[in-house]
Amino acid sequence: MKMATDWSTAMKMLYSQEIWRMAIHWPLSLIYSYFCLFASHLFPFFLHSSSSSSYPRCRLSLDPESEIKQPICIVTGATSGLGAAAAQALAAEAYHVVLVGRSSQLLDQTIQEIKQKHKDAKLKAFQVDLASFPSIMKFESSLKQWLSESNLHPSVQLLINNAGIFAISCRTTADGYDQMMQTNYMGAFFLTKLLLPLLKNSPVASRIVNVTSFTHRSVFDIKVDQKTLVCLPTAGKYPWARIYEYSKLYLLLFSYELHRQLHAVDSSSTISVNFADPGAVETRIMRELPQCLSQLAFTILRCLFLLQSPEDGVRSIVDAALAPLEVSGKYFFGGKGRTIQSSSISYNAKLGRDLWSASNALFQEYLQMKG
Repeated sequence: MKMATDWSTAMKMLYSQEIWRMAIHWPLSLIYSYFCLFASHLFPFFLHSSSSSSYPRCRLSLDPESEIKQPICIVTGATSGLGAAAAQALAAEAYHVVLVGRSSQLLDQTIQEIKQKHKDAKLKAFQVDLASFPSIMKFESSLKQWLSESNLHPSVQLLINNAGIFAISCRTTADGYDQMMQTNYMGAFFLTKLLLPLLKNSPVASRIVNVTSFTHRSVFDIKVDQKTLVCLPTAGKYPWARIYEYSKLYLLLFSYELHRQLHAVDSSSTISVNFADPGAVETRIMRELPQCLSQLAFTILRCLFLLQSPEDGVRSIVDAALAPLEVSGKYFFGGKGRTIQSSSISYNAKLGRDLWSASNALFQEYLQMKG
């Protein structure tokens, strides 16, 4: 019965513009990213791409007299897939990893899996829903309390905004936002704003890594204001593919603007901002699609040698997290420390400023309301 329902839903979706957008635009965007990756290294003199470089991984070296005995890393969406893989990789790099996720049960499971491979790993879990502003604010308060009670320095050295969902139906959060937009972008913006003081308070250089997607390349024109950030469709079918693309582009625009503010406005800033695109990774993010469609997509990508496991896909995230501390504003893709350029629209400084202004207005509005 379930299989019959799955096929019935799949057949109906074939008449949807969104499924064809996903089936055509997204593979082309991924292939273009790989073209940029290989072309920049094979034909550097023709492309003149100064932003396509490779950076070695560098461990954070701490002075024996430093107040920081072990750097603290926060990973959102750490219950499975790329988030769990990133938490495991950074635990192996001697970070004290703070795992953030919606399910306490899955957080405990992830911690057990990491402990099996790295028995001395320092781990701490917090149950947080990135689609809930009250949950994010509670996390910030709980994190500060934990740092104080554990006699740890009141700072954070690495924040990885990895949490994201892929929804094919419109769901409104308690805060009045589209759930996918709030989880993928607004939640990351709110969390970063709240944790910036802890990142700035670090006695050693700190870093923000935002996990984006090649799907942002499918957006060629976009309007940015508070209404589009709330992102609730007024009529018609739910444009799930476009909203996912927009959320990933917004994350990039925000990241570039934050990078500009931290380094152009404050030249003494020791916070770097980088972005990671894992490519196509076999995780459970497409679980809302009919299983026959998600399996077909994975099969095609696998045949094209474009599908990766989370352990392989996480390489770009770890590359961004462990890049030399002076490296900021770079788009990591393809592993081996390699970077490429993101889409041309993502570099639009005016769009970045407009997005920052609209997002910050909503942030301040919420803080005043909770006052």
